[in-house]
Amino acid sequence: MAVGAQLMTLSNPLATPDQLTTSSSQLDGLSSDLENSIRYAGALLTQAAGILLRLPQEIIAQAIVTFTRFYVGPEGDSFRVRAAKDVSAAALYMTAKISFQPQSPRSVLNVYSYLLSSQFQILNPPPDGLPKEVDPAAYYLSEGDYLSLRSKLLLTESLILRTLSFTTHVSLPHHLALTYLQTLGSLPSVPTGPSKMLARRTLAHLNTALLSPQLLYLTHQPPALAVAAIYLASREVGVKLVNREWWEVFDVEREELGFLVVGMGSMTGWMEEERVKWAESRCPLTVEEVEVEIGRRKAM
Repeated sequence: MAVGAQLMTLSNPLATPDQLTTSSSQLDGLSSDLENSIRYAGALLTQAAGILLRLPQEIIAQAIVTFTRFYVGPEGDSFRVRAAKDVSAAALYMTAKISFQPQSPRSVLNVYSYLLSSQFQILNPPPDGLPKEVDPAAYYLSEGDYLSLRSKLLLTESLILRTLSFTTHVSLPHHLALTYLQTLGSLPSVPTGPSKMLARRTLAHLNTALLSPQLLYLTHQPPALAVAAIYLASREVGVKLVNREWWEVFDVEREELGFLVVGMGSMTGWMEEERVKWAESRCPLTVEEVEVEIGRRKAM
């Protein structure tokens, strides 16, 4: 493989300043905070569905990035036009289809029907992550419902491909982060307790960054994300890295590193705010629910 082709596999198409300034949802009258909440809930829904389908985190993360890309910029789609739940299902189905672990439409739709049942709150799940008592009637799909949802799933998949101009490549920073840790001597061939904790915290920050309202995966390349996660995790775990400005070896500037560290470090607080915000109600994931929420806010 040529060097240029190898580098291409480590980079992603990034959102432009114009795309970050205005989205199609905002042009349709959706407030930025409600847009962030819906995007966050949609990403969590994708994560939960991927776990129930027993998909690797790599596939789930790629699906979340694809889901996020679909709604970015004025040329993207709007939450008032295309339901977040439908795009989430289509992004996960499409990503799994081109992987080594494809899923059937029925499997995907059954999982989403379960997660979207009235007994499951995506932003406020039970402590063990799943409802203790589930009424099968709440998520049962009849053959007619399945055929209708299957058509919508395939249609949404084609809309995602068209909106993204068939650019479905997503390079993730997870493997890079582990390679960087080995390069820094912080992840030996026989891992120690601290090195294992450092690796776990690094990967945890990378997974949490997928949910960021700052769209970190759409504004920064994988090497920068990997370096920021390592820096933040090393501070938390108390593992001392090399004294020099090691991030420059991986072509990351101090300013970019600082921005990403702040963004990743603020996720815990922001996620708690979202949980509290939607403690008494359900974050809208359908077009109808979005309209109801907009009407409720106007009436306040």
